[in-house]
Amino acid sequence: MENILDKTKRVLKLRNYSPKTCKAYLLYIKEYIKFSKEKGIKDKQKAIENFLLDKHNRKQSPQTVNLALNAVKFLYAEVLKDPQKINLRFAKRSKKLPIVLSRAEIGNIIDATLNAKYRLMIALGYACGLRVSEVVKLKVQDLDIDELVVHIKGAKGKKDRISVLPKKLQNDLYHIIAGKKQGDYVFASNRGGKLTTTSLQKMFRKSLAKTKINKPATFHSLRHSFATHLLENGTDVRYVQELLGHSNIRTTQIYTQVTNPKLKNIKSPL
Repeated sequence: MENILDKTKRVLKLRNYSPKTCKAYLLYIKEYIKFSKEKGIKDKQKAIENFLLDKHNRKQSPQTVNLALNAVKFLYAEVLKDPQKINLRFAKRSKKLPIVLSRAEIGNIIDATLNAKYRLMIALGYACGLRVSEVVKLKVQDLDIDELVVHIKGAKGKKDRISVLPKKLQNDLYHIIAGKKQGDYVFASNRGGKLTTTSLQKMFRKSLAKTKINKPATFHSLRHSFATHLLENGTDVRYVQELLGHSNIRTTQIYTQVTNPKLKNIKSPL
């Protein structure tokens, strides 16, 4: 198994897969090899089917099942160079609407964050539609504060994009980067390196709890709220797509279901 995992790790690195994807693929490939050996299944198709069914029976999400299938497909096609096609479709994903916070709720969360550095990070997450990983990776050279533009480098899918900066945060941003070099992180830890995404997510949950907002929101809800509020303001969905960095317009269009004014204006018959 170790030989296969080492070979997989090498191929993943050569293909320039993200560290997060590499970690996930190696985990599921290891699980799959262990599962097929324990069950003594020799037939590849049957082994994969049973492996995925086991995940389904253990109530794992369709997203997890699909990621596991992608990992196993990568193993056979790219690492073992097996020419036999894996004839399996992806699991149907649940179509849940995103959790969106109101402008007032976001203001309350920001106000509840007493630490100035984390308060600015939460504010930027909403104001620019950034993922939690994108906020912690921001460098001084990525900010064009005068032009109110932020450059997001090597985001999801290895894509760069730009987003808007709010004038309201100009002074705070100038203050936090004062004395820093272009290659320094905007939000450095106390040790001088990059802050972890875990620490920012933890602070968000703490601030959310203080506000007593009754929504299962996460830091990513700020990005959902950014998109929804832009659409509510009349911004064209294609501009929102660009700001979020979505490859497919259908991914962005989910927010039109949350902000549909025609549905909101319907009065209940009760």
